Amino acid sequence: MLNKPMRRRPIAAVAGAAVAAMLLAGCVASQRDDDTGDEGAAEVDSTFIFAASSDPASLDPAIAQDGETFRVSRQIFEGLVGTKPGTADPAPLLAEEWESSEDGMSHTFTLKQDVTFHDGTPFNAEAVCFNFDRWYNWTGSMASEALGYYYNKLFKGYASNPEDAVYKSCTPDGDDKVTIELNKPFAGFIASLSLPAFGMQSPSALEEFKADEVGGTAEAPVLSEYAKAHPVGTGPFMFESWDVGENVTLTAYDDYWGEQGQIEEVIFQIIGDPTARRQALEAGTIDGYDLVGPADTQALEDKGMFMVSRPPFTILYLAFNQAVPELQDIKVRQALSYAVDKDALIKQVLPEGTEKATQFVPPVVNGYNDGVTTYDYDPEKAKSLLEEAGYTADNPLALTFNYPVNVSRPYMPNPEQIFTVLSKQLEEVGVQITPKTDAWNPDYLERITAGADHGIHLLGWTGDYNDTDNFVGVFFGQKSAEWGFDNPELFQKLTEARGISSLDEQTPLYEEINEDVAQFIPGVPLAHPAPTLAFDPRVKSYPASPVNDEVFTDIELTE
Repeated sequence: MLNKPMRRRPIAAVAGAAVAAMLLAGCVASQRDDDTGDEGAAEVDSTFIFAASSDPASLDPAIAQDGETFRVSRQIFEGLVGTKPGTADPAPLLAEEWESSEDGMSHTFTLKQDVTFHDGTPFNAEAVCFNFDRWYNWTGSMASEALGYYYNKLFKGYASNPEDAVYKSCTPDGDDKVTIELNKPFAGFIASLSLPAFGMQSPSALEEFKADEVGGTAEAPVLSEYAKAHPVGTGPFMFESWDVGENVTLTAYDDYWGEQGQIEEVIFQIIGDPTARRQALEAGTIDGYDLVGPADTQALEDKGMFMVSRPPFTILYLAFNQAVPELQDIKVRQALSYAVDKDALIKQVLPEGTEKATQFVPPVVNGYNDGVTTYDYDPEKAKSLLEEAGYTADNPLALTFNYPVNVSRPYMPNPEQIFTVLSKQLEEVGVQITPKTDAWNPDYLERITAGADHGIHLLGWTGDYNDTDNFVGVFFGQKSAEWGFDNPELFQKLTEARGISSLDEQTPLYEEINEDVAQFIPGVPLAHPAPTLAFDPRVKSYPASPVNDEVFTDIELTE
């Protein structure tokens, strides 16, 4: 840790003993430098405390899929490809440039030179190939949907089933050039590399701390030593400590290749309760937090807080697990769709700026279908369809409704409130609801994505990059535990569409796919929420990104 003088930030009184205890327990000493490193610049508090809604699932982003993990990961790790500021479009990062063959099956990257990992080892072409080959050679639980989520979804196969795999090989050409060959076309390949899951990690650290030695099962994994305490990347901040349930601390990497900015220490303070996060900001014990509740936005703005909203690049949905026999009936899925009043849901519990969803992609994504089949709120039609499916007052449709508790997500800021509204709407048409809750991490995600033991459920997605496959392809491109259906025709259409490099040719294919999904009804696309962040007035600017690609070196502070 850098040697800096210590001073505590003031703590204001917070209503409620439990909340006060939480905030006091989470209060971390601020550390200040004499200056910011810029000649003539005013002194600022170089410790930045951000309230996270939950612990990261893992410190190894390759086996993660959630936003809180990736928020931490983006500070530690960098990929070959990043995103253009404020957009979802790909941009150079550790790769300064790249060339792709006409058929899209070969990609040559020219790498940034004189970059080192936090352990002092060099970032080079061999390190790139080590990472790609690591993912490709996963077996067992590492290759499961629950752990290897993104590689599983996007690259489809491993060394154990090469006929299914998108990835073929990685070949170094000296230290600063590398060629990656694909086995199958994937139009979104370059853009997908901006995902934190594909950040470059130190081969030495991965081997030393046995990153792939994950115990337990896919449903209940026991993380490796690397994933718990030894992540090593090339990013501007390096890992310092993780006190589970309390905080994750990062410090500036002195030999970072880029601009370090004003912040020398980042503390992700774990505060699960949205009210406690707001009170912590008002008390001055944190510098900012994400997923501001709709009811809090104006009040915080009135108190002088710096508010930032991201453009909606999200989808909140109510999913139907077709492993449940009742949900295999299309009439039941239609009835549930007609029973949902999206307008009321948005008005009652979702943030200002939220857009109603008609399909599983936001309007700005290629292939959005303006003429897609919709199921506008019609409770009488819902009741009629349930009767046709054999369900009456004496024999009601009974479903388990799964939702997470004590968490906020960009697409789902208040799951308990969303559940309350939706369950009431479903009960009004005669559906008998049994609620089932789990803590978000790890229980809820593992229940939904690793096995069949769930019913209808709340989940969603923040787009990772601007490609239609990143939405519908991830959801419906292959059989999955979450959705529980087998639809070979839909799978094949999505496989073909993701391999078309021409946008003009892709667009009608995805428009047709979005209509197919609408008629098949795997779930109800509910809304495209617009997440809001709130910061202490000392924050002058924050690099808001529609895909959450927000690295804290770009934060500007005034005091």
